Amino acid sequence: MLGFDGWQETFEALRRHKLRTLLTALSVSWGIFMLVILLAAGRGLERGVEHDFRDDAVNSIWVSPGKTSVAYQGQPPGKAVRFENDDVDAIAKQIAGVDQITGRFYLWGEFSVSYGMKTAHFDIRGCHPGHLYLERTQILAGRFINDFDVKGRRKVAVIGPEVRDQLFGTRDPLGEYITIRGVKYKVIGLYQDDGNQNELRKIYVPITTAQLVYSAPRQVHHIMYTVGNAGLAESERMAGATRELLARRHRFSPDDKRALRVNNNLQQFSKVQEIFAWIRVFVWVVGVGTIFAGVVGVGNVMLISVKERTVEFGVRKALGATPWSIVSMVLQEALLVTSLAGYSGLVAGALIVEAVNRYVPENDYFREPQVDFQAALWAILILVVAGALAGVIPAIRAARVQPVVAMRGE
Repeated sequence: MLGFDGWQETFEALRRHKLRTLLTALSVSWGIFMLVILLAAGRGLERGVEHDFRDDAVNSIWVSPGKTSVAYQGQPPGKAVRFENDDVDAIAKQIAGVDQITGRFYLWGEFSVSYGMKTAHFDIRGCHPGHLYLERTQILAGRFINDFDVKGRRKVAVIGPEVRDQLFGTRDPLGEYITIRGVKYKVIGLYQDDGNQNELRKIYVPITTAQLVYSAPRQVHHIMYTVGNAGLAESERMAGATRELLARRHRFSPDDKRALRVNNNLQQFSKVQEIFAWIRVFVWVVGVGTIFAGVVGVGNVMLISVKERTVEFGVRKALGATPWSIVSMVLQEALLVTSLAGYSGLVAGALIVEAVNRYVPENDYFREPQVDFQAALWAILILVVAGALAGVIPAIRAARVQPVVAMRGE
């Protein structure tokens, strides 16, 4: 490119047309700014949805019983479907691909739980060891329920942080006994959950213990299992096979949607991911369109600039200027405008995103928007190259100006 004198000439040329230069730079800067904001907003929305899925395993299938709505094999409609422990075992053994599985036994309503002189009310859930993976539960201290606890119907409990704080304060709860409806349970673990505040108020006990103590032998309210590394198609096959298996066991029509609700989290997550894939495409189309409009503006300005400086270029060539020096001058002007404007748009967009991160309260729909600097830098690079290309045609035209023609035009 040009030396110091050349840069001085470039700045002088831009200074003589301040308004035109400013408007051109603004159009380019706005394109990068909008791309940065749109990418960050799309990422914020995506993280908000991912946040909604944080509490449960995405690769999981949840099965809930209902009531039949059609007659089937002599059974009248309106029959309640009731799961038992054998249903959990049947799914684990007969449905290929099941990784972790658990049944749930709910003790409806908050139970009075006491330790020493302190009493509070919490939700109680009976479950299998696999529940740890279905709920993405993290053990902070001790351990979770294991197979020996379930087989031996042990009176053990795993508590959440809210339970610990209200009953034990700063005291270590492990090894202590809490009383639930007159029955003592030994605290064997403390867990953490990424769900809402209510998820931290749960107490988990072996499902067989809950069934025995609270007079509901073998009953299961809910069955959930993970599908390992299975893809969407395989998970749908497993969900269908589960419906057919339970339909045979409980004698209802496999097509009766009210008798059994099968919720495939992987399917739901895939649909959400597909939606966001289209959103990302839309963002790029809008962003690139805006950038392209800026590039067109740069090209038009360069054409006008060359037209206005025809005589100047003719005089330069008459004084011995080479075609490359003239081309360099025009290209340098285009590159300077696009690069500075693009960088300004990136900085402005990053500042806006940072302000949103710092001052906008967290919510479940929009979380932690983030600037995709790699994408923005690529966009600026493309913009600079496109700006240079946009200046090529007028630059070549300027280089071909004959001094005689230029003077005749004057």
